[in-house]
Amino acid sequence: MKQRKLLSQRHPILYFIAVWARRIRRYADWYFDNKKYANKQTTEKLAFRVKKHQSVLLKKLGDSDMQLQINKITNLKIAVKQINGIVIQPGETFSFCKLVGLPTKRKGYLLGMELTFGEARAGIGGGICQISNLIHWLVIHSPLTVTERYHHSFDPFPDDGRVLPFGSGATVFYNYRDYQFTNNTDHVFQLNLWFTDKCLEGELRIDTELDYGYHISEKNHQFIRIDGTFYRKNEIWREKILKYKSGQIVETELITKNFARVTYTPDNYIEDTNYTDTNKKHL
Repeated sequence: MKQRKLLSQRHPILYFIAVWARRIRRYADWYFDNKKYANKQTTEKLAFRVKKHQSVLLKKLGDSDMQLQINKITNLKIAVKQINGIVIQPGETFSFCKLVGLPTKRKGYLLGMELTFGEARAGIGGGICQISNLIHWLVIHSPLTVTERYHHSFDPFPDDGRVLPFGSGATVFYNYRDYQFTNNTDHVFQLNLWFTDKCLEGELRIDTELDYGYHISEKNHQFIRIDGTFYRKNEIWREKILKYKSGQIVETELITKNFARVTYTPDNYIEDTNYTDTNKKHL
């Protein structure tokens, strides 16, 4: 099914105006919202690790230009410098866009792959969502509260060595699609990010060891074809587990439901003629 283009796609000047209108609104929010934003970085690590994860730097993504992925590594290294070692005190909010800033050529950012308007294309600073994806995975394994998160509205590439559940990441687009979480606990947290030869690695640390942890799982995953268009749906669930009581589960919650258009043909899918546009909005 051919997707109808938005007005802003047909007239680039309208897109430019719309983007900057939203950015100005966000600048106003940062100034007037009375949030205390985390901005202190330190090389001294907090005592205890909450969660660690790594993300492969170069992946096979369909027929995409490999140079864009190589450029992405440069973009990641520039952005990581603004986040590595950030400390989130009680009552503070972490804002990805506020810390990283606007990716520009002057700052050294290169053309990387970004997903927008239903397709993968080149854009300055493209690829830094890999950082927000990793951070979100760390955060949902903690008692931190995610207050702003977006995910891509479409799935452009088949799984190739996917480790995390589909839809468990967080996309950003400076600055009106931000990734934010707030520390509503009495503990101090810290994010550390670094690179190995093949991976971007990260960890979430805390000042006092917790006696509980979290387990994330995927449920009800399906590919569906509706009116000739493919979609992907699943649910992301979280269990809170007591560490020193034989892994006793004390809380189970649904984190999110995902429903996204797929731009490739999946190997296995079901045909469904009962879904409506209203159904899709609520999934």
